[in-house]
Amino acid sequence: MSSKLRLDKLLSSLGYCSRREVALLIREGIITHAHNLPLKSDTKVSHDEILCEGEPLDPPQGIVILMHKPAGLVCSHDDGEGKLVYDLLPERWRLRDPKISTVGRLDKDTSGLLLLTDDGALLHRLTSPKHKVPKVYEARLDRALKGDEAEIFASGTLMLNGEKTPCLPAKLTVIDDTHVTLEIVEGRYHQVRRMFAAVGNHVTALHRCSFGTLTLGDLKAGEYRLIDAQSLSK
Repeated sequence: MSSKLRLDKLLSSLGYCSRREVALLIREGIITHAHNLPLKSDTKVSHDEILCEGEPLDPPQGIVILMHKPAGLVCSHDDGEGKLVYDLLPERWRLRDPKISTVGRLDKDTSGLLLLTDDGALLHRLTSPKHKVPKVYEARLDRALKGDEAEIFASGTLMLNGEKTPCLPAKLTVIDDTHVTLEIVEGRYHQVRRMFAAVGNHVTALHRCSFGTLTLGDLKAGEYRLIDAQSLSK
């Protein structure tokens, strides 16, 4: 059985309302008990006992979201940076506590698989350099490959501008001379773009295809789905 919390604390942590607003929502019949038991703001309840407008509550803390990020959106909580990936989620999810954050970042011009979670320990583990999660990117290039890029990327000796240690070995798969996929196990700042810059090329379009064993499946740009955190435990 799930642990019990005060109703006002539960609803405010999920972004439904402030603690002060809970009594009003109860009086208006918006918040109800699944078994029609009486409720007050300080009633101790389990997550699965409460309904909002007759529907189960949003998932509790530990939510993990797999999103197909469109190009043009920013992985930031700062509204001043433009349209955010969080704008694709239900408005109240931006008010959850703990806050939902992206697992690493895709830059504004990069599309593809993005994970978001409110689980700080999971976020830290997946972004830790020690974890070495394989990530596959599809890249379009400004000019034709020279032919030695796969060997250079696989060597573990490629130095990026401003870095003091070389990139770990990465796997380049050539689709054609300006269209490739690249599998990396790090998450350095703008890493894929900088790797191609280091060998004299320029990425014109970038899309993340997978993260570990996760793929986008049939998700279209701008769509997302909830996934089980256990799928990320390996």
